[in-house]
Amino acid sequence: MEVLPKDIIVTWLLPHLPFPATGRRRRVAPAEVVGAILYKLKTGCQWRWLPVAALFSGEPLSWQGVYCHFHTWSKQGAWKKLWLTLLRLHRRLLDLSSIQLDGSHTPAKNGGTAVGYQGRKAARTTNALFVADNQGQPLGVATPQAGQHHDTFQLAEVFAELCALLKEAGLGLDGLFLNADKAFDVSSLRLACARHDIQVNIPRNRRATDWQTDDDTPLLDPELYRRRLVIEQLNAWLDSFKTLLVRFETCLHTWLAFHWLAFSVLLLRRIGRPPTS
Repeated sequence: MEVLPKDIIVTWLLPHLPFPATGRRRRVAPAEVVGAILYKLKTGCQWRWLPVAALFSGEPLSWQGVYCHFHTWSKQGAWKKLWLTLLRLHRRLLDLSSIQLDGSHTPAKNGGTAVGYQGRKAARTTNALFVADNQGQPLGVATPQAGQHHDTFQLAEVFAELCALLKEAGLGLDGLFLNADKAFDVSSLRLACARHDIQVNIPRNRRATDWQTDDDTPLLDPELYRRRLVIEQLNAWLDSFKTLLVRFETCLHTWLAFHWLAFSVLLLRRIGRPPTS
């Protein structure tokens, strides 16, 4: 199973991954190590069941060796740095006419950091907020929260983290239009967006306590709000990576690393794609 062509891996992934600078000759091709990690991301198989004999052209690296590379790069923050670099280099592929904000609960089978019981899912979950462009291309994910918390839990801090991430990638925030559903109709988000000169397009939630009178009703552009559906397209794309469908990682940095890698794959697949009308 080829998740990314080898030339894409060599050109866009390997230069940004810190392979150990030792004097010994590597017995496996670096591109095949990354390919094995991508196989794990796509199929969701356990590390110990990686078909290393099929994934390496010569003498295979053990599954422990593949995991060691991935885990080391995760602790070093290499996958996040890779993603931010790709965003800066391929900004032309993004549609920033509006951005979409939404949350997602992922079942967590092995417990770990940021895991809590979620009644609606009847399971322990991890909750994370995502932001995507106007075509559903992911732009970032905030540090996940335990599943018993709703999407607006500590929203000001979480949204500030997403804004800092976009700025680090060289994406300007001034004048952006942000779509979100009425669950995000809270004053903390609206104030945070105002500080960054982000235009908010969120329908009023009459159950919220932030708005007291009809005079407080914010303006809503229905045509722009329809674009919020692309975040559901993003969820479907992410679910195609079986490792992200159910969380088995107990360490939060490992769980986030798989997301940065999945974001990178989705962006790199657009390179060379013919433009659509």
